[in-house]
Amino acid sequence: MAADEGRQPGAAGLPDADFYAFEDLLSQREQEKLAELRTFLAAEVAPYAGQWWQDAYFPAELLPKLAALELSTPVQQGYSPLFAGLVIAEMTRTDTSIATFFMVHHDLFVEALHAFGSAEQKDRLLADAMALRITGAFALTEPEHGSDVAGGMETTAVRDGDAWLLNGSKRWIGNGTFCNYMLLWAREPGTGKVRGFLLDASLPGVHRTRIENKTALRTVQNADITLTNVRVSEDDRLAGIDSFEDIKHLLRGSRIMVGWQAVGAQLAAVDVSRAYAVERQQFGRPLASFQLVTEQLVRMLGNTVASTGMLARVSELERGGYPSEAGRSGPGTGDGEAGVRGSDGGMAQAALAKSYASAKMRETVALGRSILGGNGIVTDHRMAKIFADAEAIYTYEGTYEINSLIVGRDITGISALR
Repeated sequence: MAADEGRQPGAAGLPDADFYAFEDLLSQREQEKLAELRTFLAAEVAPYAGQWWQDAYFPAELLPKLAALELSTPVQQGYSPLFAGLVIAEMTRTDTSIATFFMVHHDLFVEALHAFGSAEQKDRLLADAMALRITGAFALTEPEHGSDVAGGMETTAVRDGDAWLLNGSKRWIGNGTFCNYMLLWAREPGTGKVRGFLLDASLPGVHRTRIENKTALRTVQNADITLTNVRVSEDDRLAGIDSFEDIKHLLRGSRIMVGWQAVGAQLAAVDVSRAYAVERQQFGRPLASFQLVTEQLVRMLGNTVASTGMLARVSELERGGYPSEAGRSGPGTGDGEAGVRGSDGGMAQAALAKSYASAKMRETVALGRSILGGNGIVTDHRMAKIFADAEAIYTYEGTYEINSLIVGRDITGISALR
């Protein structure tokens, strides 16, 4: 397949929403793989995603086909961070829920195995996880602790000989109802250290309940998890994790990927609203012939291009390294807990990208919903689903406000989080 053959065409052959051709920065191999992904999504996801969403149904039958794409943790396979981000954007462009499942499993669970798993843990789990023969979740958030979970984590892990006893609760755990394993985080009371465990979800004492009545990401199976004296072997503790600081590597990457989701949601909104504006007739002519509608479409496109540019740059920094303290002006003492400038190893850059792109996304999908008028609030048309799912993107992996405070403490040397 030619590199550009799989690109999503605009209405009536109009230009693609990748208006500045960011995909041209990819290698030939990456462009061809992205085209393969688009073909798959068009055939296997797009025709069914709306009904899955309506029914709050997760299509487990899709997993072998998704695994056949061999896109698990692309950077670990030699692809560029930009390509990895565009994969998530393209999945989100078709269905935010499937993209979210993919991110939770691959970019958090599988990536943690790569980064922190022992040789034995990798031999035991990694191949099956990459091939989706087993599925994983990332259990960090708690019922009373979201943004403040670093300091407020209440789930405990108490050493008991060659095992650990886990007690506590987790909430909003994507894939949590059906996963085989959870990468679960708990605090050791005696030391205060955060420990990570590869928790077999079938162990006695693990109770999972699906969160119902969601108005976004309805296909994603979020769960409440309760742990009652769950006994986990020391062999299932991630030996490479010794504190919450170690988790930041995973959270920074995940935050960037959610920023790419904000790009994908905007690409979807541009696709749908532009096609509608070109085809929909009012007062005897297409909506696109009205200046106010055209201005809205251009603003949506501008938001999308700007968001893509920011995420493309932060993805380059993921590969090439973030600005060092020595190369930046301003205060800094190296005290990570105080959130002083340059001490977070790229977390501030990731936070700015996620907060900016998700804010622009919110405006973009609202404009798109408006262009569709009444048709924009019924799920017969894709825009209502895009609009609803965008609210989840805006919130998870750090709210707009929390990410803004992370950036603020980096540029001032003063933390407003305390």
